[in-house]
Amino acid sequence: MSAPAKLPPFDAGDPLGIDDLLDPEELAVRDTVRTWAADRVLPHIAEWYESGELPGIRELARELGSLGALGMTLDGYGCAGASAVQYGLACLELEAADSGIRSLVSVQGSLAMYAIHTYGSEEQKQRWLPSMAAGETIGCFGLTEPDIGSDPAAMRTHAKKDGGDWVLNGRKMWITNGSVAGVAVVWARTDEGIRGFAVPTDTPGFSAPEIKHKWSLRASVTSELVMDDVRLPADALLPGATGLKAPLGCLSHARYGIVWGAMGAARSSFEAALEYARSREQFGRPIGGFQLTQAKLADMALELHKGILLAHHLGRRLDAGRLRPEQVSFGKLNNVREAIDICRTARTILGANGISLEYPVMRHAGNLESVLTYEGTVEMHQLVLGKALTGLDAFR
Repeated sequence: MSAPAKLPPFDAGDPLGIDDLLDPEELAVRDTVRTWAADRVLPHIAEWYESGELPGIRELARELGSLGALGMTLDGYGCAGASAVQYGLACLELEAADSGIRSLVSVQGSLAMYAIHTYGSEEQKQRWLPSMAAGETIGCFGLTEPDIGSDPAAMRTHAKKDGGDWVLNGRKMWITNGSVAGVAVVWARTDEGIRGFAVPTDTPGFSAPEIKHKWSLRASVTSELVMDDVRLPADALLPGATGLKAPLGCLSHARYGIVWGAMGAARSSFEAALEYARSREQFGRPIGGFQLTQAKLADMALELHKGILLAHHLGRRLDAGRLRPEQVSFGKLNNVREAIDICRTARTILGANGISLEYPVMRHAGNLESVLTYEGTVEMHQLVLGKALTGLDAFR
């Protein structure tokens, strides 16, 4: 008999050896984004979060563009044409820094750019996508309204034809990037059904007041979109976007990134708790040596790496063209929920220090409360899965 192969050492950062599933290009993408986030975000994020600002967002966008992180999975027009797994790894690393940074990238690429790339005319693609991929133009995505969230079919924003133009009126709410965007993809009710428009934000009648006093996603730009008789030429209409299927397709693409991103926030909180447990001493020894603390760490590691495996599996399915929207709901529902629980458990290990911005835990926990709600609440994803499992529609 041959001697058994020598096992690799146990890696607390990758206890299941998930890195073995990644090819060199995927690892390079992950490491590049991780290094950028460590250099450009982590030294400042506590200050940005405390002040409720994201200073230098335009510069950050250009840097992310130079990394190929904007519209990352799209082909042509200056986009990277990366795989879904590569994009997911980037989302994980960005959200390990802060959910607000990942949201900037998700809204730019998976919502605004994806909508133009998928449903826009060739002229619209040429006009907007190259500068958006470079981070020179920031985009936003206007679907949610002040009184309309989970039921977008009830939207009140409307567009009416006036000669050869469209006239757009309405309000959108909780719009990431809104106040700094150069183009807004806005969904509106028309006589032809729900349609999408690429709206230059310097169009008369368009404004985007920033929303303040947030206790979550504080290091991000969140705005209301106000449209008062915004007159648009006919070519502002996204010709391929008809009905709710179009914006929901964009949301599914963005939710996929959240499946990965939530695990980044969870990983950051877990790592903080693990390091703290090894060094914090009580009763004469590190608290990591006590059974209850070890049980917490073991349970956190289980859910963290199960979530990463789930994200990886969904990414491979997306790359193979086999990922269903219900499976994206599966991933978002599980991973965001488990990420919040990991953050809360990490906070208990850090004790009172867990509420300090010297550590990332409470910041991630606060951010994830928004991530839990946006792009589909828990209840909506439960009902999506419930319908898929039973064949019965509980929405209506």
